[in-house]
Amino acid sequence: MELIQRDPDIAAYLAASESVDHAHPQVRSVSDRLSAEHPDAYSYAEAAYVFVRDTIPHSADSGDLRVTWRASDVLGQRTGICYAKSIAYAALLRARGIPAALCYQRLADDDGSHPVLHGLVAVLLPGGEWARQDVRGNKPGVDARFSPAGERLAWAVRPEFGEVDYPDLFAEPHPAVLGALRAAPDRAHLWRTLPTEL
Repeated sequence: MELIQRDPDIAAYLAASESVDHAHPQVRSVSDRLSAEHPDAYSYAEAAYVFVRDTIPHSADSGDLRVTWRASDVLGQRTGICYAKSIAYAALLRARGIPAALCYQRLADDDGSHPVLHGLVAVLLPGGEWARQDVRGNKPGVDARFSPAGERLAWAVRPEFGEVDYPDLFAEPHPAVLGALRAAPDRAHLWRTLPTEL
């Protein structure tokens, strides 16, 4: 699949915003700590990936009812769903001048019911091409890995069940995603209002 950079200006994928708040002290603290041990772009991107995937539990796995949507809150509270964890990873990448985009899949149950968007991050490392990464967090049956050369996502889409890989690379979280996160008082409410398509 050819990924589509929605904004032609690469600077958009380095910018800070209310959700991708990479200038926030919480984000800078984590970024500084990781970059001290991993100074080059490739090793830093992998270390930040592992940090978000493995040390910030997916709230559905941990049972945490809090909903986070700013990168600084995800890192500070150590919780989030796939969208929030993707925002945090994008912020950590941008904090070190590595372009990062938000992107999505549409996934469903094994019978095609209950479709929902799943959040990913695309990273653009020096000399490379955009490569999608999945920081959702592993569990039995899910084994996502950092892999700029070939995708190792949590799930491969199944078109026969209406699942979709969206090629669009967004500089900001999709409005439907960010709107659902911001409006949810808790994860139970969020689960009822998750966007189902772009």
